[in-house]
Amino acid sequence: MQSIYPGSELPERQYSQPVNGNEQPTQTSQPQGAPQTTAVVSAPAGTTLLRVEQVVKEYHVGGGSVVTALRGVNLRAHDGEFIAIRGRSGAGKTTLLNIIAGLDNPTHGRVILFGRDLAKLNDAQRTALRRTELGFMFQAAHLLPTLTASENVGLLMRMANADPAERERRTQEALALVGLAERAHHRAPELSGGEQQRVAIARALVHAPRLVLADEPTGNLDSHTGLNILELMRTIAHRAGIGFIVTSHDPQTAQVADSLYDINDGVLTPAQA
Repeated sequence: MQSIYPGSELPERQYSQPVNGNEQPTQTSQPQGAPQTTAVVSAPAGTTLLRVEQVVKEYHVGGGSVVTALRGVNLRAHDGEFIAIRGRSGAGKTTLLNIIAGLDNPTHGRVILFGRDLAKLNDAQRTALRRTELGFMFQAAHLLPTLTASENVGLLMRMANADPAERERRTQEALALVGLAERAHHRAPELSGGEQQRVAIARALVHAPRLVLADEPTGNLDSHTGLNILELMRTIAHRAGIGFIVTSHDPQTAQVADSLYDINDGVLTPAQA
């Protein structure tokens, strides 16, 4: 039976890492007063999944004050590419992921996701895009403790009334991909922290997304386990052709990223080698 991850059985694609080049973004009109910043790296050749173009995000707070969370951000992501974005808490990492996912709107600029301008999609269309084309990971695994690893992975497909046989096939394949086929029937409390995060990866992959957004996925793990999780995600990206954008303040991201960025006070820049 054909794999839901078409490239997962192929040899790993070889990329130099991190990749830091000078690819230029598509030009868009720059809002007045927005800083001129560019943070686009030379990504591995492949299909462009995402273009973030001159994105500014402002929040209006009490007293007429304006807080600028993102300042002229540019970013491109390709299939099979593992992108890491480093930055302290409050630097703008989560805001950027929310805008990429269509959960929030930029004040200026635009986001082209899978060839579609998010500004032109309604809420139902954005929801459908997230449900079918995006995978999500968070700092905590958020597993239901009364369910097994297999049940946690397949839960969203069950809620979507997916065919039971197809759901089971995809669930077992996703667990095998993260090396947990033998732990499929163990409940969350019976798994280690690293194993729980592997289940979270499988859950993000079970519907065969094109791009996975991971917000601080190693934040609750020790350094050794965290590095293992990062390396696993990179391997899946390369072999299955799935794009990953991972935000983190973990310095180990520099060891595994194909494309590495720093974000400070809402300004995204290629990391210096």
